[in-house]
Amino acid sequence: MMTQLTVRNEKYEDIKNDIKKFHVELLHLQFVDLEGILKHVTITIDQLEDALKGKIMFDGSSIQGFSPINESDLYLMPDIDTFSVIPWSIEEGYAEGRLLCSVLNPDSTPYEGDPRNVLKKTVEKAAGLGYSISIGPELEFFLFSADSEGNPTSTPQDNGGYFEPAHDLGEKVRLEIYRTLKAMGFKIEASHHEVAMGQHEINFKFMDALISADNATTYKWVVKNIAKQFNLHASFMPKPVQSINGSGMHVNISLFREEQNIFYDKADPCGLSDSAYYFINGLMTHLESLTAITNPTVNSYKRLVPGYEAPCYMAWSTSNRSTLIRIPSSRGAGTRIEARHPDPSANPYLAYSVIAEAGIEGIRMKQMPIDPVNEDIFNMSNEERKSLKINNLPDNLESAIKLLEGNSLAKDKLGDHVFREFIALKKVEWEEYRNTVHDWELKRYQLKY
Repeated sequence: MMTQLTVRNEKYEDIKNDIKKFHVELLHLQFVDLEGILKHVTITIDQLEDALKGKIMFDGSSIQGFSPINESDLYLMPDIDTFSVIPWSIEEGYAEGRLLCSVLNPDSTPYEGDPRNVLKKTVEKAAGLGYSISIGPELEFFLFSADSEGNPTSTPQDNGGYFEPAHDLGEKVRLEIYRTLKAMGFKIEASHHEVAMGQHEINFKFMDALISADNATTYKWVVKNIAKQFNLHASFMPKPVQSINGSGMHVNISLFREEQNIFYDKADPCGLSDSAYYFINGLMTHLESLTAITNPTVNSYKRLVPGYEAPCYMAWSTSNRSTLIRIPSSRGAGTRIEARHPDPSANPYLAYSVIAEAGIEGIRMKQMPIDPVNEDIFNMSNEERKSLKINNLPDNLESAIKLLEGNSLAKDKLGDHVFREFIALKKVEWEEYRNTVHDWELKRYQLKY
């Protein structure tokens, strides 16, 4: 306890030193709503100590899926480890800072509607079983040109392809994103142009699950802000352009016990432990009915179609990229299980929570998964896929919502509030989409009938 307190005191002193060094005047207290959309309230630096004691209140009834109006008072509890000076705010004699927060009830208990609290609970339960959860996400995004008023167009910013620097006009943008993230404490591993024109990816080092969700949230915020500086619009929409690849959020996950990766077993032909196989089976069992969490928008299901690299079939493999679950080749401490179907519109706190919970439930059940599939699933016939017991993911948000409603693991692990409010929110989204007359319909039917 004394060691932990000392570390906290040292971190607080570091924050005060940065505030003095950069002349920080304003502090943004950030949190996310049910959809993972970043919110913040801005305070003066004079209120820092009150903020760190959880004394900053806000109206929860104004946040989508949070409190009813008669129970609206909620409080923000900053995570001191998430403090950073915002690089693009720095001027001579002035700067702004930020802290990511969890949400508390008036009695200082964790607010059950806060997605960050959901993941914290998953991490704490895993720790009670002796596990620490490590996650390394890969979030792809598009850069679009903006018009004279700064509004996004539908034109990708470049015509580059996979790993093509000669045609990659977004390289300067990625470099500035890299510099910004590094200044905020990120450990960047790779940056490159993706397969589709205008599509990019920057990978950061795997971390504890909560830190990774914080990093994913910060990453999306940084990418969008840096893009604006170049008069561009960065989009994490899963399928913003028809007939080219969409954007994924591959989730690489490992479990450690006493700093040993429990997914690795050098005696196994594939280098995987029984726990890894059980974890895979847990994912295979639950992920179809958790797709509304990992792929939460109407647009998500326009990415999950054959022919554009996004997995839409329930299968696993040690190398095959057409499967939903893949085991990358690294072994030892780097052994990990990659869920390839999530997309970056997902709330990372909820997505990482349900993926971890499904896998850990698989370990508890101790059942082996079906055989891996090493052939290209996209080129199989329906009969071949059926013979191998390969099922489809849901093909639209309505189907995914219905499957989620029947998943008891989701209700138990997300909690009644998040489970209920998330489903209600997604049903409204689906109904709005279903009742909207789209351009495709007008072009298809208006002259014809």
